[in-house]
Amino acid sequence: MNVHFIAIGGSAMHNLAIALHKKGYRISGSDDQIFEPSKSRLAKYGLLPSETGWKPDKINQEIDAVILGMHAKEDNPELQMARELKLKIYSYPEYLYEQSKDKNRIVIGGSHGKTTITSMILHVLQYHKIDIDYMVGAQLEGFDVMVKLTDDAPHIILEGDEYLSSVLDKRPKFHLYKPHIALISGIAWDHINVFPTFENYLQQFRIFINQIEKYGKLIYCAEDKTLKKLSEESPRKDICRFPYRIPDYVIKEGVSYLKYYGNEFPLQVFGEHNLLNISGAMQVCKQLGVSEDMFLQAIAGFKGASNRLQFLAANNHSIVFKDFAHAPSKLKATTEAVKKQFPDKKLIACMELHTYSSLNKDFLQEYAGSMNLADEAMVFYNPGALKLKRLPDLNPQMIYDAFGKKNLKIFSDALQMRMEILAQKQKNAAFLFMTSANFGNIDLNELAIELTR
Repeated sequence: MNVHFIAIGGSAMHNLAIALHKKGYRISGSDDQIFEPSKSRLAKYGLLPSETGWKPDKINQEIDAVILGMHAKEDNPELQMARELKLKIYSYPEYLYEQSKDKNRIVIGGSHGKTTITSMILHVLQYHKIDIDYMVGAQLEGFDVMVKLTDDAPHIILEGDEYLSSVLDKRPKFHLYKPHIALISGIAWDHINVFPTFENYLQQFRIFINQIEKYGKLIYCAEDKTLKKLSEESPRKDICRFPYRIPDYVIKEGVSYLKYYGNEFPLQVFGEHNLLNISGAMQVCKQLGVSEDMFLQAIAGFKGASNRLQFLAANNHSIVFKDFAHAPSKLKATTEAVKKQFPDKKLIACMELHTYSSLNKDFLQEYAGSMNLADEAMVFYNPGALKLKRLPDLNPQMIYDAFGKKNLKIFSDALQMRMEILAQKQKNAAFLFMTSANFGNIDLNELAIELTR
């Protein structure tokens, strides 16, 4: 098979390209910009384009499939050539389904926790040497790349993103996978640029449930009232439902322990959102033949997915974390997790408004109360991101009013924010940085060292 990737440098796209290369396919690709770690990974496998830019002369009749990345626009010259030659064009989720049509498909969906739950399941299965194909959205310890496709593995687990598939395919990615086992972690309105109302966003999860294969299984978080109602009211009579809740646990000296069978099992992750993730992951693993004892034995070694409540630095009295959190529900869960885990420390929480939704003045009100548990709270936004997304400027007062947090500090200058963070350096503090971007290119690892030096 000859497969060409338009926008091969994407986080999911380059992993899929490497997975197909390992499967023996001939891979070509292009992109107008390729950043790390995609660049190094593609180079390692001889798949890095010799130069950046779109090259329509790469598109010819010998190509069996073109995979179109979300980064590519409709006027992309390679896409235009592929359409002119009437080549088969796939979005990457569409092609993943093609690769997994004959497998037992497990899809992890939801507004939050998808990556972590998928990562937990993969960790447990790898620990017990259970073979499975996969696609997950973050780098995991012990895994080379984040897409694996083979002919032999009977199962495949897919992180089910609800965002659109490509410029040609406006369906949410998780609508394309048709799961035998589906998990939904929770529902909190996001992607306002694509789903302008909560009801419209909710409808995507109804459709996802309707896509479950006949006699399939729906695993859902019963702590989420909206999701519980949606799952229980679904007209599907031909699927089994498995609700899950927060397991019993205790925190001792900054470590969380699961309580099962009268025993306590130490964890390397913390926060009630992660305990819910563990509970959901356990339910999925049970469906794959993993007993509770086997699961608990393996999950103790799970250190978390990349950028998800990731430890950066610590000294004898202070600690620093970063998290991919950016949506209101994620902010609230992460802030609450750190505060509960370290109740005696002063919590200094900093977040960045970066996504289309978070920078939208009509969506800002969704952040009300999301950082209330922080002792000191800061919000950063980059005016350059607003221009890039063609959104109007934000008024700092509008942000302050939306969050409803007394003494909230708001910054649009990264250097000023960095100086304020360093001014907060003190004994017995927990620093939490939450962003899906980079705080205007602040080096968080370097900053964490300064805060704990």
